[in-house]
Parts: sequence; structure tokens; C-alpha cells
Amino acid sequence: MNTSTVNDVAGAQVWDEPGLGRRVLNWLRGDPRAALSLVVLVVILGAALLAPWLAPHDPTAQNFDQMLNGPSAEHWLGTDDLGRDVFSRLMHGGANSLYAALLAVAVALVIGVPLGLIAGFVGGWTDTLISRVIDTFLSFPAIILAVAVTGAMGIGLTNAMFSVGLVFAPQIARLIRARTLVVRQELYVDAARCFGASPLRLLLRHVLPNAIQPVIVQSTLLLAVALLAEASLSFLGLGVQPPDVSWGAMIARGYMYMSIVPEQMYAPGLIIMITAVAFNALGESLRAALDPTIKGHS
Repeated sequence: MNTSTVNDVAGAQVWDEPGLGRRVLNWLRGDPRAALSLVVLVVILGAALLAPWLAPHDPTAQNFDQMLNGPSAEHWLGTDDLGRDVFSRLMHGGANSLYAALLAVAVALVIGVPLGLIAGFVGGWTDTLISRVIDTFLSFPAIILAVAVTGAMGIGLTNAMFSVGLVFAPQIARLIRARTLVVRQELYVDAARCFGASPLRLLLRHVLPNAIQPVIVQSTLLLAVALLAEASLSFLGLGVQPPDVSWGAMIARGYMYMSIVPEQMYAPGLIIMITAVAFNALGESLRAALDPTIKGHS
């Protein structure tokens, strides 16, 4: 058997493992929780992306004759303190909120995955140094650290979610480091090393594909946390800035008039809850589908 054959076999250890594709297909076809979560997320994402065409009103159009009105045939969820349609703003705000969640998780992956891989694969003082840095960041309360980083970088949705991504990165790094420590001891990695595979090839071709599964699941779960983080930072005035809108910003503004038109705050709060629950359910179901040790996904 030549080097190329060994490398190909080793690198495909997880992705070509017998039964993996069948488990994923069974997850998509037979898990009601996963199916329902996907449908909910697709509907919410579709509404957010198509909001410029589907929203019944301009989300920034002000009508001072209809301020703080309750639900009606014209305004399904009422109007805010400037007479803007709450339902239209809810649809348009979804794009910013989902963008914020994706940005935070993407930043966490870009930073955390390389750090965790290097720490787990190289070991020694490199592992010690990176692990101590990770532990230092994890010792701070997440929201306080995010607020501090946002304050240093400047107010705005992108900066706010970049700071949330920095907070998430140590979790990703620790997770993939632990998995890398296990994978690097596998026989197929030793076989590839014996046939002359370089450390970079070992890391990218053999270790990363076999260590990434728990990170995929964790990323799905972190999307739900990122939505809540965006809402928290926007509520504090550190996230999206007017005239832009997000679900968190709508909650912050609706809170001031909760006793008059509670729909202003309850509607974005409910959609955040539904989206977060869908992400969590999808992540838990995906974990079961990708982990052969968990029964019920054969």
C-alpha cells in the first residue's frame, strides 16, 4: 500500500465510516425534533431574507397619528412609539439578529479551531501556554467581557458580535483541543506519520476532519446563545443602532412602553425564544446523529 492510499484511508476515517451517511439521513427523515427545527429555522430565515418584499410596511416609515396602537387589520402587531409597523420591523430585524449570531459563531470558529488544534496536536509548552490563555478568558463572566470588549472597540452590531465571538472562542478551542488529544493517538494517524506525512498534512488531512464533529454541534448550540447575547447587548445600547433594527433593539425600545402595547416587546422576545429553542433542538439532534454511541439513530 503506497503513501497516498494510506493517507486517503486515514483521512476518511470518520466521514466515510460505514453507517455515518445512513445515520444522518435517518436523522433528517425520522427525527421529528430535527425536522420541525429545520422547518422553523427555514421559515424564520426566509422571512428575514425576503422582508424587503414580504413586509407589509416600510419598517422606518413613521406615522405620528398612529403611535402606540394595538394590533389591527392594518398593523398586525400594532405600532411603536413613532408609529412604525411592529410586524414589518420584526421581519427586517431578523436579518440583523441572524447575521449577528452567525458572525459571533464564525469569529469563534476562526479563532478557536486553530488554537485548539495547535494546542492539542503540538502539546508541550505550546499546549500549556494556549491552555492558560483559554482558562484566563473563561474565568471572566461572558457578558461582562463582551461589554468590555465592545466598549473598547466601539458601539455597533458588528463590533458587539465580534466581542461575543471572542468570548465564545475559548469554548471552541477547549473542545477541539480535547478531541485532538484523542485523535492524534489513533492508529491511522500513526500510520500516516510512518509513511512520511508532514505535520501540517497530519493536522489538516487526518486530525481536523476527525475532531471537528463536536465543534459542529457546539456551533449550532452557540447560535442560540449568540441570539440572546445580541439581545442583551442591544438592550444595553451597545448593539444595532438606529435606524437599523434587530430583535434585541425592539425589546429595548418596547420595554419603555410595555404597559401600553406589550406586543412591542413580547413579539421579538417570543421569536428569539422560538429561534433559540430551534437551534438548541437541532444541535442536540445533530449530536445524536453524529455520535454512533448514542442509541436511537441507527
